[in-house]
Amino acid sequence: MAAVLINLLIFFAVWQFCRSSQVDKEWWNYLILPAIMSTAVMAYSVFLSSKSFIQLLFFLNLAFLYFYLRYVYYYLLNPGAYEVFSIENISSYASWLSFFLISATIYGLESFLNLPIFRLALVMLAAAALIIYQIIWANKIEFKKGLPYILISCLILVELCWSISFLPFNYNISGLCLAICFYVIAGLIKNHLLDKLDASKVRIYLILGPVSLFLILFTARWL
Repeated sequence: MAAVLINLLIFFAVWQFCRSSQVDKEWWNYLILPAIMSTAVMAYSVFLSSKSFIQLLFFLNLAFLYFYLRYVYYYLLNPGAYEVFSIENISSYASWLSFFLISATIYGLESFLNLPIFRLALVMLAAAALIIYQIIWANKIEFKKGLPYILISCLILVELCWSISFLPFNYNISGLCLAICFYVIAGLIKNHLLDKLDASKVRIYLILGPVSLFLILFTARWL
């Protein structure tokens, strides 16, 4: 119920901004990220036992909503006050965090409720498609140009989601592993579509990803 209420409030805000704007009327593009982020935060909090951490997570989500909606307001209704790349930057960080929270929640549902992973993989497919689409949209990449990459990346992430589910990790470690894979895939796709991908960036992603995974797997507690 709380998730529905918050998403309705977000919808009303972005819809009002777009309705009054001469810049962009496509309100749904501005709704995707805050709706996914808020829903992911509330879903993930179900598995937390620390009230302090839950409160901190909700506070961070409120801070994100404040800054995101402020940037959207400036972009749509007060362009003179808008700082260039504000939406793009906050989208990059929030997209990764949202994906981690969704991934951890999916593995948590599998572990605690014994839900079948193939059904949860469909949730992952939908979430990944929306998040990657939002990244492409935020960086002003044409949808037709990015569509094949959305489909390919979603297929890869669903296969990785399925594979990681067989590893003996808790839901946080599994979610973090998948989120790191998402970071590498999304980063390579974004830079490629923006014509900014060169050998040095490829090396950074291909080194950062495996090294991060190695450190997590090396220090993770095997069950």
